[in-house]
Amino acid sequence: MRLLTKVSEVTTELNESQVAVLRRFNRTVTERIGVLRDDYLARNRPIGASRVLWEIGHGVADTRALRTKLGLDSGYLSRLLRALESEGLVELRASALDSRVRVTELTAAGRREVGVLDADSDALAESLLAPLDDQQRRRLIDAASTVERLLVAGLVEIAPEPPTSAAARHCIEQYFRELDDRFDAGFDPELSISAEAHELTEPNGLLLVARLRDQPVGCGALKFHGRAPAEIKRMWIDRSARGLGLGRRMLIALEDQAARRSVSTVRLETNRSLAEAISLYRSAGYREVDAFNDEPFAHHWFEKSLAPSP
Repeated sequence: MRLLTKVSEVTTELNESQVAVLRRFNRTVTERIGVLRDDYLARNRPIGASRVLWEIGHGVADTRALRTKLGLDSGYLSRLLRALESEGLVELRASALDSRVRVTELTAAGRREVGVLDADSDALAESLLAPLDDQQRRRLIDAASTVERLLVAGLVEIAPEPPTSAAARHCIEQYFRELDDRFDAGFDPELSISAEAHELTEPNGLLLVARLRDQPVGCGALKFHGRAPAEIKRMWIDRSARGLGLGRRMLIALEDQAARRSVSTVRLETNRSLAEAISLYRSAGYREVDAFNDEPFAHHWFEKSLAPSP
């Protein structure tokens, strides 16, 4: 049997042994950290309620933000908040800025409880490490860091978005700011080849936005020219999301969008200051070619032939 999963336009085959390894991993972790018990960390409440309390204590007060951060439906989150409120740990009220938005705040008892949760969580982590020798501890910490990073990478969603949306504007503004910081002579979008909103809107082009827990963390765009090569523009990944393989995923997603429109070749240009981008393009099969435009901020021009989209 073959299992298929589709993530941001990229189809990946998973075999039974891979799935079995992850299921075994999930069972071991839930058993080892005590998730199977209703009184997680012996606090007489399920882990979901303790996690909500912890998030509130570490700055997430908007109930909508809580729901997004934890991936909970509104009904379940409401029940957890009411339970915490009945314990005298949180207070719920309407936002002073928008009465339609509910916010929550810790009481004095809630702040003390978060302190206990932090101490108990530290003790649990120490109990996982204590039976291991130094080498095993290093291996566990390295493996845990890798697993956490890969699981976060799986939360990122890439989808087309109007270039005039707030998320799109945020990404492009951050992209311009980073180029201005990194280029030797700065960056002025007025002097660069244009990629305005109307040029990144179908049928002229498109913009993809990457979101992590509903927050924009990257973008990439295409400018179409019929069957002629399409241009890849506005490739940017937020520093907070780097190291997750998101740049490559964005590039693949852009190539897929181009191939779906019968585009056989994509092109891009880049500045010599962006060494990591140049490395990505080369490793992704782009070949360096002669300059095909007069972009004043470019030092390298790349091109790639695309396989027809099925």
